[in-house]
Amino acid sequence: MTKNIFKLLKILVSVVIVWFLLHSLYITIDGFSDHGKNADLAVILGNKVNEDGTLSKRLEKRLESGIDLYKTHRIKKILVSGGLGKEGFYEGNKMKEFLVKKGIPDSLIIVDNHGDNTRATVINTLKLKSQLKFNSIIIVSQYFHVTRTKKLFEDQGFENVSSVSPNYFEFRDLYSIIREFPAYYTQ
Repeated sequence: MTKNIFKLLKILVSVVIVWFLLHSLYITIDGFSDHGKNADLAVILGNKVNEDGTLSKRLEKRLESGIDLYKTHRIKKILVSGGLGKEGFYEGNKMKEFLVKKGIPDSLIIVDNHGDNTRATVINTLKLKSQLKFNSIIIVSQYFHVTRTKKLFEDQGFENVSSVSPNYFEFRDLYSIIREFPAYYTQ
């Protein structure tokens, strides 16, 4: 009896490991896939603002990807979304400030300072659909995060979603890939 339970447990663990590896491979490939589509709106997801008010390198790279989308005429407007970080800064405001300094017209930047998490960003973005008159979006975030973000938009009935991710890597990406596995299935 104990032998059968151990064998069953071993099979179950093996299935979960294979599932995790296939899922991680899928989100990595999807995250790096930029199909060159144009869209009405880029949605740049927020990330850490440092204690001195500067942007984390990760966030800066996301914004630079958004700038590139604008300069190559792939998008018309940019929505920056983030919350109030523990450092005391609204990510959306700091993101807009960065974009304006880099030459993006103020009038083309929409700020969502209540995008405290991915789901909130999706909901807040879709609430602006009739006001901003967009029918397509490009998600801008790290490669491991875009598949879940696209899924959340699609779950809300908005399917014209593509993505771009910056070529920026950190050791913490390993943790983030692990975190995305349960997050994908529970959000």
